[in-house]
Amino acid sequence: MANFNKVILVGNLTANPQLKYNPGGLAVTNFTLAVNTRFYSKEQGQKEQVDFFDIVVFGKQGENCANYLSKGRTVLVEGRLATSKWEGKDGITRKKVYVVANTVQFLSPKGAGAASDAVQEETDVIDDLPLEDDIPF
Repeated sequence: MANFNKVILVGNLTANPQLKYNPGGLAVTNFTLAVNTRFYSKEQGQKEQVDFFDIVVFGKQGENCANYLSKGRTVLVEGRLATSKWEGKDGITRKKVYVVANTVQFLSPKGAGAASDAVQEETDVIDDLPLEDDIPF
């Protein structure tokens, strides 16, 4: 049986990325991405829903995200879903789903008139991702 786990999201950062280093010295950057989805409801007409996704980025790419991204910037994230499970202080087991990013492409300029930046993990280059001009929306 084949397995497949891939996610591609385009959205805006809800806050500045948070950079930390694990005990082995690997950079770990976290941020939350807001993704708007528009749909039509017979009862209410045109509706918009906002979903929030937690993203984690490792290594040099994570450092670049922390250094060059900020709240409100638009990015394309390609990665995979992952889960973590832990027991809270109250003894209840909790579970969280998040996205581990392989590629983060900066779609909005950092400042007025600046060109878009692209950051790609050197060890996990994906050649078939759409370029900024190829995104259908």
